[in-house]
Amino acid sequence: MLTCAQRTLLLGMLLVLAGCGSPPPPPAPSPRPEPAPVARAATPSPAPAPAPVVVLDPGHNGGNADAAEEIGREVPDGRGGTKPCNTTGTATADGYTEHAFAWDVAARVTRLLEARGVEVRSTRPDDTGVGPCVDRRAAIANDAAPDGSRAALTVSIHADGATRDGRGFHVALSDPPLAPSQREPSAALGRALVAGLEEQGFTPSTYRGEAGIDRRPDLAGLSLARVPSALVECANMANPAEARVVADPAGRQRYADGIAAGILATLGR
Repeated sequence: MLTCAQRTLLLGMLLVLAGCGSPPPPPAPSPRPEPAPVARAATPSPAPAPAPVVVLDPGHNGGNADAAEEIGREVPDGRGGTKPCNTTGTATADGYTEHAFAWDVAARVTRLLEARGVEVRSTRPDDTGVGPCVDRRAAIANDAAPDGSRAALTVSIHADGATRDGRGFHVALSDPPLAPSQREPSAALGRALVAGLEEQGFTPSTYRGEAGIDRRPDLAGLSLARVPSALVECANMANPAEARVVADPAGRQRYADGIAAGILATLGR
């Protein structure tokens, strides 16, 4: 049996041994909070480009025949001279008029272009008025855009009256050119219109121009233009076969398809 002194000694040794163990591990550090994401300003989307403005010029007008004095007055021709304000245009042997043809084709071209995002303006609001004069038609294209700037291009739509055996279309351009826009920009438009009409099965004129292009100094609307410009003589209304095509809505749609294709190709659309 242990004496009291021995028990005291043994108890002290046990206490010493209990203190020799490994110390408890330190508490794990608290995780640092992730920094809040930095708010970035949204990049604004670029503003859409404004729609190109095209001016269509349907030749003549339905009231011209009853306004001889008005359409006969002289206006600037763009080359230092003057010429009559406008004319009545021609017609087929059956009485289908050039002004009605031009108005209908222009309306069809307008629908095709607007469907592709092009803004279209016309030199006349209907087919029952008088004029406008050729110098005013050019001015409409030169100042057509909403901000007062110029249109991207202008195309005048006509049908010709020649000898019965003449056939085919031609595209008139200003020559000699009087402004930069009348040089290669107008030439490119002319080539595109020829290609568009050929794609519709129409053939270049047998009686005017070369390969569908007719360079002329006598068309005031082209001489006064300061935007790419061309005048399309779609057909010879005196030719019986072509007269049937221009009087047929399906034929007029083909002309519209070809003209619209040339305009869209020029615009890169």
